[in-house]
Amino acid sequence: MSQSPYQVISDSSATISSDVVWHKHAVTHDDRVTAKGHKPCVLWFTGLSGSGKSTIANAVDVQLHQLNVHTYVLDGDNVRHGLNGDLGFADKDRIENIRRVGEVSNLFVDAGLIVLTAFISPFESDRQQARDKLTEGQFLEVFIDTPLAVCESRDPKGLYKKARSGEIKHFTGIDSDYESPVDPEIHVKTDNRSVEECAKDVVDYLLVNGFIENRQGK
Repeated sequence: MSQSPYQVISDSSATISSDVVWHKHAVTHDDRVTAKGHKPCVLWFTGLSGSGKSTIANAVDVQLHQLNVHTYVLDGDNVRHGLNGDLGFADKDRIENIRRVGEVSNLFVDAGLIVLTAFISPFESDRQQARDKLTEGQFLEVFIDTPLAVCESRDPKGLYKKARSGEIKHFTGIDSDYESPVDPEIHVKTDNRSVEECAKDVVDYLLVNGFIENRQGK
């Protein structure tokens, strides 16, 4: 990992003072990875509102916990209650929302964890920026591929209905674009599949590619 990933504040031209120096920890990243017993990474769940990102991410988290893997879930709504509570939903706020999440994810990976992020993250450039913060192979894009019509038919929070009526502006899929991943590491098609089956796709990828081992019961 780079010595200091923090170069620019938000989307402005302001840079961090030269008096701020990256502090090297006595316990290294490699020390933390060895202690955890598995490879750290970011599982970046992206998809439309109502696609099942948070539900599947949490199901993956459960399955990984059963395998004694150290994880943490960063959920879009939860993060907006605190860290990103000052942001709205205009494009510039969405961009800053994802930038901050990318920085936090980077810290979790440095700590040796597998972090699962569940955010619409509609713009390819923002997902690429989050990827670029990490060492190659540590960012795994998980495309929760659910058709808009299915997402809208679910509408668990009534957001699509409000967006269609004009009560909500800048709603992804309605009056704001969603740029689908071109080549995600993990492509989960949810049609006619259970949450557990979709979650297993993600866990199987981690097992097959050596990020984790089947340590259940150890």
